[in-house]
Amino acid sequence: MNSLLTKFTFTDELTDVIENCKGVFVPTSKAELYDMVFGPEHADVYDVVFDVPGKGKIKEADVVRCKNGASVNFAEDYMRRREPDCMRIADDKPTDKKRFADVYGYKFDKLRRETMDWFKTQELILMPFNSGGNQYGYGSMLVCPKQCAFFAFALAHLQGFVSAEETEGYKPRAIIYVAPPFRHTHFDGKQVVVHNRLDDCHEVFSYNLYPGPSAKKGVYSVLLDIGEQEGWTTCHTSAGRLITPYENELVIMHEGASGGGKSEMLQDIAREPDGEVLLSTNTVTGEKTYLHISSTCKIEPVCDDMATCYPGVQNNSGKLVLVDGEDGWFLRMDGVTHYGCDPVYERICTEPKEPLCFFNMEGHPGATLLIWEHTLDSNGKPCSNPRAIVPRWDVPNIVKEPVEVDVRSFGVRMPPSTRDNPNYGIMGMLHIIPPALAWLWRLIAPRGFNNPSIVTGNELKSEGVGSYWPFATGKRVKQANLLLHQIVDSPNTRYVLIPNQHIGVYKVGFAAEWISREYLARHGGAKIRREHLEPARCPLLGYAMKDLTIDGQKIRSKFLRVDTQDRVGTDGYDAGAKILTDFFRKELAKFDTPELEPLGKQIIDCFMNGGTLEDFEKITPTGL
Repeated sequence: MNSLLTKFTFTDELTDVIENCKGVFVPTSKAELYDMVFGPEHADVYDVVFDVPGKGKIKEADVVRCKNGASVNFAEDYMRRREPDCMRIADDKPTDKKRFADVYGYKFDKLRRETMDWFKTQELILMPFNSGGNQYGYGSMLVCPKQCAFFAFALAHLQGFVSAEETEGYKPRAIIYVAPPFRHTHFDGKQVVVHNRLDDCHEVFSYNLYPGPSAKKGVYSVLLDIGEQEGWTTCHTSAGRLITPYENELVIMHEGASGGGKSEMLQDIAREPDGEVLLSTNTVTGEKTYLHISSTCKIEPVCDDMATCYPGVQNNSGKLVLVDGEDGWFLRMDGVTHYGCDPVYERICTEPKEPLCFFNMEGHPGATLLIWEHTLDSNGKPCSNPRAIVPRWDVPNIVKEPVEVDVRSFGVRMPPSTRDNPNYGIMGMLHIIPPALAWLWRLIAPRGFNNPSIVTGNELKSEGVGSYWPFATGKRVKQANLLLHQIVDSPNTRYVLIPNQHIGVYKVGFAAEWISREYLARHGGAKIRREHLEPARCPLLGYAMKDLTIDGQKIRSKFLRVDTQDRVGTDGYDAGAKILTDFFRKELAKFDTPELEPLGKQIIDCFMNGGTLEDFEKITPTGL
């Protein structure tokens, strides 16, 4: 037996698997793993094939050795994207998610035994890693067949890789089991990830090889589960430290449903060829509005998607403290369509310090993979989900320590809205809101207009608590209470709303986010004097800006208060406000349970009873 196995503490069940399987490999470096990715022959092109009972040999993916890493392409279009309805709960602990037995008509115990017996027929990789990154993560373990070593290699980049030589008495707090053939024999070819929450270990059974639902979001589920037990949560957010041209600093975290602008918050302002910034295009007349911004903030990224907010790293500042919950960023490159689109990530991915892992991109043996050359789906169109795993330590100006958050912003994709075609796109460029309203927005997390990740149309949908609800395994009210405590315990962090795509009749893309970011950094966060604010016509939007000046240029009121737009007016605005308010009313009814904290019930009751902005501020002051 591999001597490194003596460093781990396993259950009798896993010990039985290890002792009776066809072989075990325990990596001590990512370089060792990379050498295994291309099979026993170390080929330039390796097909990942499994012998499936009753179906013969099925090819899951091919892996190509490129100069800059491994290019992984799945045989089926379906496997190139995360299945949103793949989570099943195996245990009997409290949950609002689908239980395995309810969906399939039998208890998971039977399939679990079959899975463990199948592992005994395989050569296995056992890889220790830290869920949540190496800085503050939780000791975990991957168990997967040796022939899909690319999965282990991807996980080693995403999470905190742990060398087995540096462990002693290592008892996993979470285990990911990977058994791809079972999707063909038990799940009609669908992606299924089963979560089994034991008292001392969170087990994730991944019955597919796309890492999104397991190595990425499955680990997110693990962190949310641990946080439920320990009294903290993992926010679905990007965050950055902004250094203004005057050398002032501001830390902003930007939350929101998919498409809400999290990645864009860490991007530089997009400029026209002449250096101007396109603020808006009138969707009726086509008229464009430009700004001249000479100097912008330097952005020091903190996290891209997951921020762990551990109580153990809190301080006495009265501000939320967070740290990146990942060691690698699973970046979608669909927006990189040609050379020069994103010079930072093009450089990192073209000349990496170590081999990287790419998905759904064209890879040719011995050649450099280019992140703008995306694999074609069977319809002849480029795959909409090309991915690169970028080590966070290679991102320029990356922040390595925990940070105190000055401003928490929430982004929402807004549709065009006019008097003739009213919609909920009534949010101005920047709104200041009290903590009570900030909590409500995080409970609902609207997906919003024209979402690139969702194909269910443009009607309002809720992503759920914190915008991370799709990954949580427990009860939504538990997460609602955790978020409420997090907000109340951080009285010196301020809250804002920022739209993207449209402000009333104007198409703005992400320009509103970039301009608001620059404005907040120059004004010490949301410490804006009340004479610059007025209550928004819709109470859900808190305070609207009376005026906003950036680099000496005044932003016109029509971008700040949509009811002042000629093509919207108060009647078009009120019609849109009703759409938004009715949606919140419908979604908030889900939280009317006895388990909700009294303060949370008070806030929701205030909204349901038509509370004003003043009413919300009496519950939780804005801090202006």
